[in-house]
Amino acid sequence: MAIDINEVYQTVLYVLNKEQRGYIPPAEFNKIAEQSQLTIFEKYFQDLNQALRMPDNDSEYANRVKNIQEKIDIFAREKNLNAAKKFSVLDPPMHRLGTLEYTPYPLNGEVPVELAEMTRHDFNLAIRSKLTRPTKSYPAFTIQHDEIITYPKDLSGEQITVYYVTKPKKPEWNYSLGQVGNYVFTPPGSTTTLNPSVDFEISSEDQVELINTILTYCGIIIRDQQIIQSAASMVMQENQNEKS
Repeated sequence: MAIDINEVYQTVLYVLNKEQRGYIPPAEFNKIAEQSQLTIFEKYFQDLNQALRMPDNDSEYANRVKNIQEKIDIFAREKNLNAAKKFSVLDPPMHRLGTLEYTPYPLNGEVPVELAEMTRHDFNLAIRSKLTRPTKSYPAFTIQHDEIITYPKDLSGEQITVYYVTKPKKPEWNYSLGQVGNYVFTPPGSTTTLNPSVDFEISSEDQVELINTILTYCGIIIRDQQIIQSAASMVMQENQNEKS
């Protein structure tokens, strides 16, 4: 479930204005919102890595690996490559690569085969040896810039499925000007304007951390040390609670 960008912005303004500490206009808020969302999004992968190294938890609602994986799965995509076998054809663009699978065509009861990823050095060594050379039953690939190089070379791009994670969309609090020059919020999905707002895409479970992260950046911009310390302390406490 997405996080309402207007609710977040109004909460941030309320905290800042409560003691007349400052004001963040929409343009600055949008930049901070984008960075804050990416900060939390990238932390998902760090948290998952840490959770995988901890003892298993079979609880339905407190399984850390399951909960973090569900947050990442919001951004999981599955696409077929084109003949050129380039990541640039993916829409939306790829942020992190998962796996590549090759499906033989025409299908004769075969199941997809996962391609093993190799560094360019290991790939070059493997294809030079008859013992380690990849086959269609055990294919491999390496990445050179945007291009995917496979072995065997005759693997068709259209038959290669890439599983990957994309970035969350850039959040935007957009508006029109009212009769007295005031900002009038344009809701997401609005058809009355060319610039509807865009909600946060990260999990709604992280709304509190998101607001505190935004407040930390706001404190830096308006040079308010108390806001920086308070918001940063709450973010740290929230992270500790999740991992304790």
